[in-house]
Amino acid sequence: MQDGKTFLIGVVAILFFFISFKGCKDENNGQLQYQQNGNFEKSPVDVLIRDLNSEQNFNITLMDMDFSEETDKYKHKYNILVERPDSVYAKETAWLPVSAAFFNANMENMGMEIASKLDGKVSKNTAPAGYSNYIGNEKYGQWRERDGGSFWEFYGKYAFMSSMFRMAMFPVRHSYWNDYRGNYYGSGRSYYGPTSNGSRMYGTNSTYAKNNTNSKWNSKSSNFKSRVQNKVRRSAASKKRAATQRTRSSNRYSSSSTRSRGGSFGK
Repeated sequence: MQDGKTFLIGVVAILFFFISFKGCKDENNGQLQYQQNGNFEKSPVDVLIRDLNSEQNFNITLMDMDFSEETDKYKHKYNILVERPDSVYAKETAWLPVSAAFFNANMENMGMEIASKLDGKVSKNTAPAGYSNYIGNEKYGQWRERDGGSFWEFYGKYAFMSSMFRMAMFPVRHSYWNDYRGNYYGSGRSYYGPTSNGSRMYGTNSTYAKNNTNSKWNSKSSNFKSRVQNKVRRSAASKKRAATQRTRSSNRYSSSSTRSRGGSFGK
């Protein structure tokens, strides 16, 4: 009976957030627009952070990614957790278009938290989903000793997060979280967990991410993924070279203008 109540609480919380959350706008209704300023284009994560400005605590995870060869467009899908005084609410976004550069920058981050806000402070450190605020936070759960180790366990009220983070199959060891908190948290460095047999614990190519059977990216062939990876890297490199050339041209113009003004001084 208790399990049934716990499940109902989680479902009600998620449904309530779908209704109440206004920040995630459907990519097809024209409301979500990327703002350009010169050569700068806001990523959808920047837009979500802006729209979630009134929230004190939230977490944005890159759930899935894809590329359309027909439209030549890159896309992301995110999961958002927002903490409010009485509960935590979950929201899944629609597919949102992203630039080649942003897609390339997050190529290894599927299944990872790529932005968060804790007590009003925004961070873009990359970490396993839930590590920044929910796992290890005694408000939501506790460490339990079992099978010769210490593992994180959410309280019944927040059991839906255990399902979201797929902890039944991939339990979080205290040693992983302790490594993250001690050596990565707040450092600006990304944490992908321990590496075993050349494979990371978390991230796009990890067993953790590949086990997500609902993922569009995981349904693609290896050849498709390889083509996209090569394409996006070339595109990102090309844009970086173009930006560098524009900067150099601007600097040469500025330097030339300064010399011209200096030469006429006193005449």
